[in-house]
Amino acid sequence: MPTKLRIAFLTHEPFYPPSGGGSAEAVFLVQEMVRRGHEVHVFGPQIDNAAGVQKKFGVTLHPFTRWEMGRYAKLRNFKYLAYPFFLERMVAAAAREAAFDLLFSQHAISAVAAGKLKKKLGVTVVMNFPDLLTGFMETWPAYVAPKPLVHMLMRYEMSLPGRYGVDGVCAISDEFSGRLAARGYPREKICPVYYGYDAQAFPLRGQAPPAGQPPVIVMHGSFDAHHLGQIAFDAVKYIAAKNPETIFRFVGRRTAGLEKFLHRAQAIPNFKFEAAGFTPYAEVSKQLTSASVGIVPYEESAGTHCAFVAKIVEYVASGLPTVCTPLKSVQSYFKNDPLVKFSTFNGESFGKCILAWLEEPVANWQPHAAASAARVKAELDWQPLGRKAVDFAEQVCAAARGKTEI
Repeated sequence: MPTKLRIAFLTHEPFYPPSGGGSAEAVFLVQEMVRRGHEVHVFGPQIDNAAGVQKKFGVTLHPFTRWEMGRYAKLRNFKYLAYPFFLERMVAAAAREAAFDLLFSQHAISAVAAGKLKKKLGVTVVMNFPDLLTGFMETWPAYVAPKPLVHMLMRYEMSLPGRYGVDGVCAISDEFSGRLAARGYPREKICPVYYGYDAQAFPLRGQAPPAGQPPVIVMHGSFDAHHLGQIAFDAVKYIAAKNPETIFRFVGRRTAGLEKFLHRAQAIPNFKFEAAGFTPYAEVSKQLTSASVGIVPYEESAGTHCAFVAKIVEYVASGLPTVCTPLKSVQSYFKNDPLVKFSTFNGESFGKCILAWLEEPVANWQPHAAASAARVKAELDWQPLGRKAVDFAEQVCAAARGKTEI
């Protein structure tokens, strides 16, 4: 394998600053590639201060400028469908000037372009799936996302590696890896890379909030449709009845999904909340420091079962007691962690788990917080995860080169 690879990094999300979700991972993967001396070309939506970002990360940016892209852009889903068509042509044009050694796609949307380019350019391709993107649509209303259509899209997304015969896949979780293998993609070509976090941005907090203050239940993130459904609503209703002083803190942009939830929850007696709006990633931990419990009330779907949810990682890293629905991916990792309780997929069950944390003496769990935080820092910080993913990509390139030379 050459000591220096020319890599095309394909993404549908603005590269920097991260906008949430899987976009945070892209920065750390690219940094690891550059650290190893590889020449990295990032193909993605146009961003502000492109010259400064190129200098900061040591990359070459190839901006998509036909329309605005991003998780909060208007008509987002329609734009996502059309984007691979143009992304494919952008990369192909750049490849005519100088060939790439590796195409590394981030998310399923850019994977469509990478798969087509695999056949067109004959280049090594690694697809990275930070989630099962279409799987989240299972929880959308049927009038927006009919189930037959959703299941068709899921089958298509899961078929991408095998359909295009790509050289390797980085998968978000063991659950996702198993589903890919069940569809016939060789397991030896799959590298499970859990979704991580920036350990510097989520230090272990000191002592828990002092007794006598109203408890604060916190949730942070992008607040998409699957984040706040019936489970979250029923849990809030349960806690507001059992512990009326409780404050629910929502840290993140006030999306349509969050606004709809808050409007609906206004009918709950004693419902109290804080929703300050967008909070930079590096400042989220400040909102966790004064909280009592962190929550992940995701509805059940193929997408949520496959996702290795960053929220739970960041809560545990901060030393915050956590409640999560029984998502297969994170339940297998955190099943024995003393800082995490798993409910069933039921709002009252979720509420009872929150109440159990509020009633449990701090002395029962505080001594375990440091050990739990140390474990996720050692295993789920972006640095070791980035090394694992880039190690795998380099090995895939070496194997592909070996076959070419035979």
